[in-house]
Amino acid sequence: GILIKGGEHLEKARKITTIVFDKTGTLTKGEPSITDVILIGKYSEKEILRFAAIAEKGSEHPLGDAIVKAAKARNIRISESTRFKTIPGHGIESFYKGKRIAIGNRKLMSKYKIPTNEIENQLAKLEEDGKTAMIIVLGKTIIGIIAVADTLKENSKRAIKKLHEMGIEVIMLTGDNPRTANAIAKKLGIKQVLSEVLPQDKAKEIKKLQKKMQKDAKRKVVAMVGDGINDAPALAQADVGIAIGSGTDIAKETGGIVLIKNDVTDVITSIDLSKKTVRKIKQNLFWAFFYNIVLIPIAA
Repeated sequence: GILIKGGEHLEKARKITTIVFDKTGTLTKGEPSITDVILIGKYSEKEILRFAAIAEKGSEHPLGDAIVKAAKARNIRISESTRFKTIPGHGIESFYKGKRIAIGNRKLMSKYKIPTNEIENQLAKLEEDGKTAMIIVLGKTIIGIIAVADTLKENSKRAIKKLHEMGIEVIMLTGDNPRTANAIAKKLGIKQVLSEVLPQDKAKEIKKLQKKMQKDAKRKVVAMVGDGINDAPALAQADVGIAIGSGTDIAKETGGIVLIKNDVTDVITSIDLSKKTVRKIKQNLFWAFFYNIVLIPIAA
């Protein structure tokens, strides 16, 4: 269940010192669902979901998909919006009947100069539970908060524990805010988290890690495990790029190793396979040289 694209990737895997996991779709199933709809102002829960679904209809993001699915499940009619725009790492914006609908995080609110002080406690509570909180704005007014949670993959926690036992440094990389990211990392037993990383900055974070030295003054060998379009530059930058088989074509094309079964424990199998393969190569070389050194004089 592991596709290795060349000997170079197999050989490097045994030297890995640090593994960076993308969160959504790698450690989690990437199938988030709505857990909370919080009303702020005059609009009902159904109306907030309707506005959110209208805005997210053109989105391909898993969070947007969760909103659209929830609206359809409640038989809410989703009208067409205009001028749909994705703002990476912030959220989305679209227009309906001349009014702007925006859905996103605090950064997006800051961009529009919309204060979030009054809803800060509600946001914090949701984030401490490991949920992603999205603020819904109509025009210039916050009308609600939609919280979405993703499910952890069954083997994620076991894989992280085993990697720690092998002495490998494990880091989680996500665009989530620190509170949500740390709540999820805690469940997985991950101590190092890189949060609020914009899609275009993922490769930069890998580069920074590669420049860091270990205690023995050796350079870190960094592996990246991801599945999305925005993971591709980071997979290319890493010493070993490991793509999840259920991910996007560009991620699978970029990764040197592809986990076909979508099981993160196969990361451990890849490392073990690398170690055993190189060990076998060295054994073969030793016996080949030993045989020749002993038998060539006899033959002579």
